[in-house]
Amino acid sequence: MSKMRVLLSGYYGKGNGGDEALLATLLQMLPEHVTPVVLSGNPHQTRDRYLVESSDRMAPLSVIQALRSCDAFIWGGGSLIQDVTSSISPFYYGSLMALAQKMKLKTVAWAQGIGPLKRSLTRSLARNTYSNCTKVSVRDRASAALLSDWQIPFILAPDPVWALESKPVPGLWDLPAPRVAVTLRSHPQLTETRLANLTRALVDFQKATQTFILLLPFQKSEDLSIAEAIQPQLANVSKIMCLEDPQLLKGVYRGVEMAIGMRLHSLIMAASEGCRCFALSYDPKVNRLMEDLDMPGWDLASLPDDVNLIGTTWIEHYANGDALSREKIQFLIDRALIHREVLSQALA
Repeated sequence: MSKMRVLLSGYYGKGNGGDEALLATLLQMLPEHVTPVVLSGNPHQTRDRYLVESSDRMAPLSVIQALRSCDAFIWGGGSLIQDVTSSISPFYYGSLMALAQKMKLKTVAWAQGIGPLKRSLTRSLARNTYSNCTKVSVRDRASAALLSDWQIPFILAPDPVWALESKPVPGLWDLPAPRVAVTLRSHPQLTETRLANLTRALVDFQKATQTFILLLPFQKSEDLSIAEAIQPQLANVSKIMCLEDPQLLKGVYRGVEMAIGMRLHSLIMAASEGCRCFALSYDPKVNRLMEDLDMPGWDLASLPDDVNLIGTTWIEHYANGDALSREKIQFLIDRALIHREVLSQALA
């Protein structure tokens, strides 16, 4: 089969562990006859980490040259088309997709989490671009419902990161056990008061369980300062672990008993490696995961004010909560591999 060049577009090269995990999984799932070209916020880093061709996602000339050199275009996973955290984001991705379609490239909207879409302009842009795609796959029921309303054919499967191959983390097993991983990110709903309450609850939880706390920033720019604010309260019983490689990031959860997480992919990675999970939701996509997996947690907006209640809830879940069964994990991994089939069919 002749080689096919495919341009991959997502929130890549921006230091976000979840988006890097989606890229790593997408590269694992591409058919063998495909040569990937990745649009990235840090093309040198992307090139070195994944050994792929990469262009600057914000350099219009490079982007157009990359599109011209390719046979297909993929929106690579995640919440690219939403107007809550950024009103510019859907226009950036939407105009790239529209341009690829105008240039007669095969176009794939892959593993999408669509919405929320609050503005009518972004809704109509989304509807137009999705309706002109060669193939569309989505990762949650709310996205599926939206496409059904628009009468756009799609395939629904769990987030592809369920199927990302993890790697063992050097030095992890030298750290004290049992271990609990915590991932918090900056967000308007994570107010100073709530962060202070969560920190105090974490201190109480650690004392009661005698666990070692791993603070895992998924995106340094958003998460590291919070980890650094918490760590002094947990002197000698915690460590901040900054891992850039998504396969290593997922590998951390092989050696962890429980995960407390705000970020969607921290919870997916943890659940897929057999950890008990407790969610702190700041976004509908996290609520969707909680519903799908029956995962305990709180919306940050309605986090209890009672530090003791937070701590005892975590202690109870640590002692008596259930991880997903091996059968359920395998089922979700097998289902996530449907996204690979979508690529095979679209890029045949």
